[in-house]
Amino acid sequence: MHWEVFRSARPTLDDYSVGKTTAPRAPQPVPPYRPPARASQVCSCPQCRHTFTTRPELNRNTLLNEVIKKLKKTTIISAPSQNYAGPGDVECDFCTGKKFRAVKSCLTCMASYCRTHLQPHLEGDALKHHKLVDPDRNLKEKLCEKHQKSLEIFCKTDDSCICMMCVVTGHNGHKMVELETEREEKQVNMEENKKSFSALIWCIEEAHRKLTKRIKEQEKRESKKAEGVMEQLEKEIEELRRREAELKELSETKDHLHFLQVRATLHRESNQTGVCGTGDRLEINLKDISSLVFFSLLSDFYPLTPDTKTAHRVLRLSEGNKKVTHERTEAKYPDHPDRFDRWSQVLCREALTGTRCYWEVECSGDLMMIGVAYKGLTRKGDGGECGLGYNDKSWSLRWSDSQYSVRHNNKRTVISAPYSPRIGVYLDWPAGSLSFYSVSHTLTLLHRFNTSFTEPLYPGFLLHNYSIPSTGHLMSPQAQSPHYCLLWPL
Repeated sequence: MHWEVFRSARPTLDDYSVGKTTAPRAPQPVPPYRPPARASQVCSCPQCRHTFTTRPELNRNTLLNEVIKKLKKTTIISAPSQNYAGPGDVECDFCTGKKFRAVKSCLTCMASYCRTHLQPHLEGDALKHHKLVDPDRNLKEKLCEKHQKSLEIFCKTDDSCICMMCVVTGHNGHKMVELETEREEKQVNMEENKKSFSALIWCIEEAHRKLTKRIKEQEKRESKKAEGVMEQLEKEIEELRRREAELKELSETKDHLHFLQVRATLHRESNQTGVCGTGDRLEINLKDISSLVFFSLLSDFYPLTPDTKTAHRVLRLSEGNKKVTHERTEAKYPDHPDRFDRWSQVLCREALTGTRCYWEVECSGDLMMIGVAYKGLTRKGDGGECGLGYNDKSWSLRWSDSQYSVRHNNKRTVISAPYSPRIGVYLDWPAGSLSFYSVSHTLTLLHRFNTSFTEPLYPGFLLHNYSIPSTGHLMSPQAQSPHYCLLWPL
């Protein structure tokens, strides 16, 4: 019981706001009444109205306490926050009409619930053991296709998730574990794989860092070497110009004795200073500069890929479309407006514009052409408007009849140079420069076109076989090889 002390008038339950259980908020506790010390004290129970002359020991009002507890619980549960399902949300499977957003999915019931429809799972003893997870829109994927039961077991023998019916009907004698056990094992393996991949990535990055450092160091050394070579050449040029002026002055003198005496002196000085050996030193220095040029070209290496949509049907692409081979029979390529139908040519996919690019081609065959072309190069027919270098839309280097030649707009220039199985091509689009190099242990310039490019350029190749099958002579009668072009870098 709850006891209070009163002076005169007896309070009612309304004075304590106890009976108003329908109030929107829980009742507030009533402060005890403190009578004046001079008044006679009378104790009265507010519930049964019994009076006492001596104040009894106070106890909890259990009835009032239960009423307050129920009122609080009703207030909390009566108005749960609800939101309607929007795009990307999982809908409640039990809402009718406009559905609320699901807050949990039950793997036992294989259904999703909003806050209101979830209450039986939270309060009812029969549903409390169900497994609740965050909303999942793919619950059907967690069912066995054959038995429509939840997948609860992992079969190690078949490496698949199965239901309890599958355990009995089709997996007798198989090694099986719970999903959680298999997940833990797979998680460990995955972590080990992640560590392995991290270590591999670190190794690759470290190798890349070291290689980049070596390249930069080599570049600095070659740059210093080139600067020294250029300085030495300038000194020798200055000395030669001084000698030239002296010789010119000597040739104009009228004094025969003076001419003979000075000429003898100049001849001795020439032998002492080694001017006669300047040509040999110049050749060596130019080789050093050539090495520097080759090294600088490596930084502009550009990977290319021949486009199968442009390839003539006698050309086969292999090794990741990096190798083009001339074959005896035609391939069954589909018709395409970009395909060459008469010229055995192929263009690359990459459109080169506004940049500097370098690539190399390893080639073999009776007749080969390496070049670049605008996209508007004609593809159908056997006229010059289709061939690399035979029109104003393309430039090319050609090997045929044991000699090199270059061609643009059908203007041909013969080049005197030995055969090289590898050709380097350097395009400086902004400067309007296209250079062809013979690549071996040194880099030798074969020819350079200087023009003004107006459109993106597409690298291209031509392979032709005078002798079928395609194992004719290379550039010498002793060399026998298939007719192909292989792009570098691979």
